[in-house]
Amino acid sequence: MTDRKNGLTYADSGVDIDAGNRLVDLIKPMVRLTARAGADAEIGGFGGLFDLKAAGFKDPILVAATDGVGTKVKIAIEAGLHAGIGIDLVAMSVNDLVVQGAEPLFFLDYFACGKLDPDATAAIVAGIAEGCRESGCALIGGETAEMPGLYKDGDYDLAGFAVGAAERGTLLPSPDIAAGDAVIGLASSGVHSNGFSLVRRIVERSGLGYDAPAPFSPVMTLGGALLTPTRLYVKSCLRAIRESGAIKGLAHITGGGFTDNIPRVLPKHLGVGIDLPRLPVLPVFKWLAEQGDVAELELLRTFNCGIGMIAIVKADAVDQVTDVLAANGESVHLLGEVIPAAGEHRVVYDGHLDLAW
Repeated sequence: MTDRKNGLTYADSGVDIDAGNRLVDLIKPMVRLTARAGADAEIGGFGGLFDLKAAGFKDPILVAATDGVGTKVKIAIEAGLHAGIGIDLVAMSVNDLVVQGAEPLFFLDYFACGKLDPDATAAIVAGIAEGCRESGCALIGGETAEMPGLYKDGDYDLAGFAVGAAERGTLLPSPDIAAGDAVIGLASSGVHSNGFSLVRRIVERSGLGYDAPAPFSPVMTLGGALLTPTRLYVKSCLRAIRESGAIKGLAHITGGGFTDNIPRVLPKHLGVGIDLPRLPVLPVFKWLAEQGDVAELELLRTFNCGIGMIAIVKADAVDQVTDVLAANGESVHLLGEVIPAAGEHRVVYDGHLDLAW
């Protein structure tokens, strides 16, 4: 072939293939730690493989979910704190699988940036691998895209794709949800991964930098506190589903809050009544409400307010389900009950959130 001395290269355009190869070498040991029955979690091929039979399934229904972490990545970039954002990415998909009674099997990620920094990206993938290990799913592949001109240097975005399975006939929500069933909530770890466009506006209004002490948690920086990873509910909820047989439905509280997410698992003729004083409102939400002068109903439709997962449970099995969840690390709160739907309002609130400092 002719050697063109002044010819352009891919590197001249801003894409560094060698950096991509270095990243793969850095993350291979992390990925291997996510191996599970059905997948060896080796990367480098053109596609990931999973063996349902080896995982123990007999007549499975596959369940798939995909999500990102929204503008929370902007805070991670500005604060220079990337370690937890990978956990967020996994949580947003696998928590959506478990609400359907599915066990997460494998996960793939997509990472796009302006200029690849192998060490920073490896920190993100380490978080992804940790989230996969905690959820019992294998990280079997992914894609890294370096796109100068589309993203500025230092900027990145990421998306995740999870597949799970449940034996036929065991999917949630169950068809027997009825008025009188109990509504219980599992505590969140913080803001999780939704509502961050509003969070960032409130921080801007407050005049604080992400390196300032968090007013609601002075031992942490504001950026570090806001970046607390999304809680993973997979193992605790799967155990409660299997050991109690009393969970009829689950709702992951993400964008849309209580108002929009709970009705997604209910028959159209039913709603829920929520006793707001029972919600364990975390200090971060009290601060956001105060600084942003955010109305109560707006809080409930934007944030989790301290509850990241809702469970619909047989009324006579609340104690049993609570015991299983608590034994698996969850803080559980009885919030209300299923009620007949009244018009367009499927979630009816009683009382008010405790927003006092």
